[in-house]
Amino acid sequence: MWKTAQRLTFTKVIGIYKGDITTKIDKRKLRVTMSELPEKQVKRLHALIQEAETNLAAAKELLISIIGEDGTVLTPRTSNSEEAGGKVVEGVFDGQKMAGPDGKEYPVPANYASKSKLVEGDILKLTIADDGSFIYKQIGPIERRQIIGTLVTHDGAYYVEANGHEYRILLASVTYFRISVGDQVTIIIPADNPDAEWAAVEAAL
Repeated sequence: MWKTAQRLTFTKVIGIYKGDITTKIDKRKLRVTMSELPEKQVKRLHALIQEAETNLAAAKELLISIIGEDGTVLTPRTSNSEEAGGKVVEGVFDGQKMAGPDGKEYPVPANYASKSKLVEGDILKLTIADDGSFIYKQIGPIERRQIIGTLVTHDGAYYVEANGHEYRILLASVTYFRISVGDQVTIIIPADNPDAEWAAVEAAL
């Protein structure tokens, strides 16, 4: 009789031990898991949004480089050749496109603008060849000066913050110089226009 009661009591104790402690451990683990889950999801969503904004900016930049204001598909290319025939237009580079004397804007290939370090205000000559391709040449570089700033991003675009001003730069410059947000960058701006909207990247520091 005593042994039977002892076994029952022991069984109850074991049951309580298993039930109470196991439940507490499971609930504790559950609380930790549930608290970590939203934080991880938020971080992942922030990363996805930033990636989407970057891709959208790249798509917009590419689109501007290959279409005209009327939506007609063009074939931009660059060359130093003076022998190409066709229509010749001179205009001012605005940081992303060339504004012609007729008020029309002409797409400038982002890679060409980035590698050539074109600055807002530079004078360009555009030859529209007979096959519809664009041939650009820089013919009147404006006076420049260099400053150092920090790369930042917002609204799907990249900027360099320097001297209390944000200068927008081409996405092609970001990829070409392999710079990341927070990096120190040397940029080129017009010497007589420190409040210019756009800048060219000279080098990553």
